[in-house]
Amino acid sequence: MNENNKELFWDATIEEVKRGYIEWDESYKCIICEEEFTKGRIYEIDSMFYDAKKATELHIEKIHGSSLEYLLGMNNTFTGISEVQRELLVLIASGLTDKEIATKLGVAHSTIRNHRYKLREKEKQARLFLAMMELISSGTKKKINKLDTESICDAHKTATTLDDRYNITDKERENTIKNYMDENGAIKTYPSKEKKKIIILGEVVKNFSKGKKYSEKEINRVLKRIYEDYASIRRALIEYGFIERSNDCSSYWIKE
Repeated sequence: MNENNKELFWDATIEEVKRGYIEWDESYKCIICEEEFTKGRIYEIDSMFYDAKKATELHIEKIHGSSLEYLLGMNNTFTGISEVQRELLVLIASGLTDKEIATKLGVAHSTIRNHRYKLREKEKQARLFLAMMELISSGTKKKINKLDTESICDAHKTATTLDDRYNITDKERENTIKNYMDENGAIKTYPSKEKKKIIILGEVVKNFSKGKKYSEKEINRVLKRIYEDYASIRRALIEYGFIERSNDCSSYWIKE
């Protein structure tokens, strides 16, 4: 995340989301984990050498599976599809026929047809909705998240839920950080309100590196410098989807 907690993911175009990276003048950047690959540099991957673009594509395949796999694995609150629809899309993407999918799911062939119909309707609605939003943005020269004097912040894409607690503006975020954290990034007082907790946790998680695995001892060492009740902060980071841990609690990492 950058200094404004803004993820590239939410501002990426449909094409950028499909391929999983954004191209800039001097580099390519993965929109999932934001790892950057510099143009003109050669990268060694599995004893082979690749240019920046190919290295970016291989990174997405190796680390994230594929853009489709990542999207299908996102919280259903973000994708707008049900768990049943997600399961169906996974099977469709695997190349199975409708008959094979029906057998695998233990449902009638007609049920798959009905699901396809509903997904097609959702696809058409989504296309029209995006067209409307683009027309409004171009006509007013103002994105939908822009208020008169503030902007609505995007929730982190690994959030476990999505509700009014995430209806946060940039000014609210700035004031909360100022009031609850000191200049060194330590928490002066841990807020009781959920919305403010989310803001503070979004700052705390910046102390960890993406792609790195931490032991419980290591994660506690970092959090102790930030707040005395480090165990509560650790649990909250997991609860709100900022950090993930292994089943045996032996390792922790930033959710991507």
